[in-house]
Amino acid sequence: MSIEVGKIRNVAVIAHGGAGKTSLVEAMLFDSKATDRLGTTLDGNTVTDYEPEEIERKISISSAVAFCSWQGHRINIIDTPGYINFIEDTKSCLSAVDGAIVIVSSLSGVKAETRKIWKFASDFGVPRLVFVNKMDRDNANFQGAIDGIEKSFGLSAIPLNIPMGAESNFEGVIDIVKMKAFKFQGGLMTEIDIPDAFKADAEEYRKNLIEKVAETDDNLLEKYLEGADLTDEEINRGIKEGSIRQLFVPVVCGSATSNIGVQPLLDAVLFCLPSPAEKAAVSPITGKNPKTGEEVRRNPVPGDPLSVRVFKTIADPFAGKLTLFRVYSGVLKSDSAIVNSTRDSKEKMGSMFYLLGKSHVPVKEVGPGEIAAVAKLKEPQTGDTFTDAGAPVVFAAVKFAEPIISYAIGPKSRGDEDKVSIGLHRLLEEDPTLRFHKDPETKEMIISGMGQMHLDVTLQRLKRKFGVEVEMKTPKIPYRETIKAASNAQGRYKKQSGGRGQFGDCWIKIEPFPGGGFEFVNNIVGGAIPRQYIPAVEKGIVEKLKEGLIAGYPVIDVKATVYDGSYHNVDSSEMAFKIAGSMALQKAAPNARVTILEPIVKVEVNTPEEFLGNVIGDLNSKRGRVQGVESEAGGSQKVNALVPMAEMLTYANQLNSLTSGQGLYSMEASHYEEVPAHIAQKIIAEKEEAKKEA
Repeated sequence: MSIEVGKIRNVAVIAHGGAGKTSLVEAMLFDSKATDRLGTTLDGNTVTDYEPEEIERKISISSAVAFCSWQGHRINIIDTPGYINFIEDTKSCLSAVDGAIVIVSSLSGVKAETRKIWKFASDFGVPRLVFVNKMDRDNANFQGAIDGIEKSFGLSAIPLNIPMGAESNFEGVIDIVKMKAFKFQGGLMTEIDIPDAFKADAEEYRKNLIEKVAETDDNLLEKYLEGADLTDEEINRGIKEGSIRQLFVPVVCGSATSNIGVQPLLDAVLFCLPSPAEKAAVSPITGKNPKTGEEVRRNPVPGDPLSVRVFKTIADPFAGKLTLFRVYSGVLKSDSAIVNSTRDSKEKMGSMFYLLGKSHVPVKEVGPGEIAAVAKLKEPQTGDTFTDAGAPVVFAAVKFAEPIISYAIGPKSRGDEDKVSIGLHRLLEEDPTLRFHKDPETKEMIISGMGQMHLDVTLQRLKRKFGVEVEMKTPKIPYRETIKAASNAQGRYKKQSGGRGQFGDCWIKIEPFPGGGFEFVNNIVGGAIPRQYIPAVEKGIVEKLKEGLIAGYPVIDVKATVYDGSYHNVDSSEMAFKIAGSMALQKAAPNARVTILEPIVKVEVNTPEEFLGNVIGDLNSKRGRVQGVESEAGGSQKVNALVPMAEMLTYANQLNSLTSGQGLYSMEASHYEEVPAHIAQKIIAEKEEAKKEA
């Protein structure tokens, strides 16, 4: 039997890296008796950080799923990455949940990554609950964290409990809804009366809570303003509705590593965050019929047609592809025949299971709202929709950010190119933010990702999972050449070596053709060159343009016109005119003012205001042109700039240094521009040197 939809909570744990997400998930699993020991990231024995790369670095690199039972409910928990290199995975997970626990450190407050992840949650309409962590650390500041949340997110933060003590004296929390205190020792929670020292604070926080709850409903506000007390039922209903409708964000506090305040957090998950049915009542489940394009609505009930969406895939060289999915409607059974409506293909479900980190718990059927996994399906990708054959629907796929850093790679052992390609294509299946291709121009294998650490981890996994090692080096910049002036020249090819000779003769004019790529014009009149040889002239010009005129880079934005020439009845051939065309272009080049173009990228940098001057100064030093600065929520600034690609290859590390790790950036290709003369000379010299060494 599948789990009753009203008893399910699907929750992502989100925050910046190092905030304590994995430690909190570990404590939630332990307190709910889903596990019998409390692991730590320091010891490398947590349930959700189990990949060797995570254990080594002591950070979450990939999202992981676990579950627990609490007060008769099933809580599906997704522990997500918080470091900027890996948060696109977090975005995908947020599309599959109904609520999120946001961890804010009582020491460092809201960081840049938290703001970005918060926006992901807002985009998916995911209600949030904040856990202020590390209340047992020196300099812990609960109210400072609350103020930071409100400033950063422009939303009222309403504590449901407050700390009892702080730093080394932190021993529990005070529930200001029930007006009870809970003391913790060794993970055990004991209910006590509120100590006198904290009563005044508790009363003040409760007064603020009731006021905020009253503001969510006109009837409650009228009652409150008339001086009448709100009932416990009215307060509880107001907290729940305000949370689900995101009118404010409820806050609880504690310490994940000391296991203080985690049980009240589990209560708050059931109290404040919606079930799949409650979430659907606020944000209906909709997709499109792939055949008609019409909008289709699904309800989270067993009787509706089946609809399932894949939110993550994991590549394993032994077990095959692991597909993680969320059921939105209907019931999915093992061995059932389904349709991948995104790809219009049929699949046969295998054995399904719930995930508890890397452990598998077999299950025969899963119903609305449930999260599960299956191995060895044929071709599903992250974002695909599964349905019944007779009731197709496709849910919108998550749009991932484009990679921001690229490296050329080559196998350490000769002959391993195929192994590199096969292994990386398997890893691409589980990571939609990776790109891999062979550059036809430079012949290099290029891997692109979200940052240096992202690529380091990918290549580490390539070695561990597929047994192949590679070396990384900075990729070659795809420069281009073009001309700035018109020029005419003759290409005359004549060869006589006994027997039939070779003869081709053409006059061409080349001229700038901005933004046009390449255009060939035939202006031959009177049969100076027979019609059948004209394409050969064009072919000779095109091949020479690909080789480059001064530095070996493809030439673009050129118009070439053939307007005169001559031929020989016996000796002329296509080959001769092809060579003549190439020679004509080569001779015309010196007077055409050939120049080198470089790719320009559009860069968007998000930085706290205090680092804005540093960021702009650095972009200017990179020959960048700042296009504008916009203020963002929470006091951060967004800088838009155009910068040469050559200056941005190692920007991730530089921005990290400039902004104390708080800056974020993205970039995309924009256009080509002329390289300054002194840089062009350097590029030509490097190309000549490379030719000598070849």
